[in-house]
Amino acid sequence: MSHPNLPMTEVLVVANCWQSEPDAEAVIQRAIAAAAGSVDDDVTDAEVAVMLTDDTGIRTLNSNWRGIDKATNVLSFPALQPEGARKPGDAPRMLGDIAIAYETMRREADEEQKPFDHHLSHLAVHGFLHLVGYDHENDADAEEMEALEQEILAELGIPDPYADRPRMD
Repeated sequence: MSHPNLPMTEVLVVANCWQSEPDAEAVIQRAIAAAAGSVDDDVTDAEVAVMLTDDTGIRTLNSNWRGIDKATNVLSFPALQPEGARKPGDAPRMLGDIAIAYETMRREADEEQKPFDHHLSHLAVHGFLHLVGYDHENDADAEEMEALEQEILAELGIPDPYADRPRMD
């Protein structure tokens, strides 16, 4: 079910390892709804695709698209936006795709002693923020993006994912 002011989020399970997490789609839907409600962009009538893959799948994507031949936890692929104003009746605007790798995500959650659903929510929020233009290429942008992630996750009742991280002073 999609809220009228929120993007339509399609979750595609492409790796069998996700079968052990039957709530994954609902967790992602909630996380993206919360993220969409906290950004300035109008994401009404927009679409997001989330692919739940494995380390092999995400390594291939990372290698093909970023030239980095290793698995990672989440990748975001913002869609190119057409020029010109959207008109009523236009097809939904595609924000882009998010891919999340099961094994890397599971290992991180275990190592950081975080509930799986909390880490999955964080990665979905992180991926969504990339689709609407946030990044962490420099310290100022990283701080802004992390603060927004913390705010969105708090709204979902999830503790600050960066709380245990050593400070980079």
